Amino acid sequence: MDAGDLRVFEAVARLGGMNRAAAELNTVQSNVTARVRALEEELGVPLFHRHSRGVTLTDAGVRLLPYAVRVALLLDDAKRAAKDDGAPKGALTLGSLETTMALRLPPVLASYAASYPDVDLVLRTGTTAELIRDVLEHRLEGAFVCGPVDHPDLEEETVYREELVVVTARPLRSLDDLARRGDLKIVVFRAGCSYRHRLEAILAQRGVVSLRLLEFGTLDSILACVAAGIGVTMLPRAVVARAVRDGLVAAHGLPPVDANVETVFIRRRDAFRSSALTAFLDHARPPLRHADAAE
Repeated sequence: MDAGDLRVFEAVARLGGMNRAAAELNTVQSNVTARVRALEEELGVPLFHRHSRGVTLTDAGVRLLPYAVRVALLLDDAKRAAKDDGAPKGALTLGSLETTMALRLPPVLASYAASYPDVDLVLRTGTTAELIRDVLEHRLEGAFVCGPVDHPDLEEETVYREELVVVTARPLRSLDDLARRGDLKIVVFRAGCSYRHRLEAILAQRGVVSLRLLEFGTLDSILACVAAGIGVTMLPRAVVARAVRDGLVAAHGLPPVDANVETVFIRRRDAFRSSALTAFLDHARPPLRHADAAE
């Protein structure tokens, strides 16, 4: 058994068929079939159930698959490490909360791109839960999420702190008025958003438990619905500062235990840290921390 055998096995398991694996691996089906059979003979157990629709893993195949994935990732990291000469270049895929992207990252990304033009930077937004999962499953090299994050496979670094506020339409004078509304809606990002969970807990403390949810994917749509009086939301104060100044919404402060939140950068402990990622973090920390200190 070698890394090539495990690579073929992983492709067949992931794609569910010899033909599909052969197409991805740029080889012929007979070669894939022969490699899988040789691996099964060496191990002395069948790895796949063959059927008319393709293949499915046997119990032995299920047990072997995590090791095949781990070997593939380790080999990929080894190749990247060998080719990384210290000059930031190549692909760098990161994740971020929608609020972090809107509030903090645009100037950082612009100056980073200008400083390191050979880096192909991709930034994907999502909820904290989604981004943590994507980092754990190696789809992202790292991500800005709401902390703290307690996971043995992740390391985290606090980048800055935000003050959360409850955002409502202008006519609402205080949060106590929410308890008297029988049809309260909260306008939030999809499930997995840590701000959403905190808002639900804060409203529950005030006796508001019968909530209806409106889920949106962008800040603009959330703020537009809140300004129209459709519902309430929770966001960092700095994100809604302009809308408050323009008289579109009202921001209601909270006790520090409810309001204070950390944004952390997470990455896998066992993953290769590329020069592009190291440069990004070195480049990002000073302006982010400077902005935090100025608030």
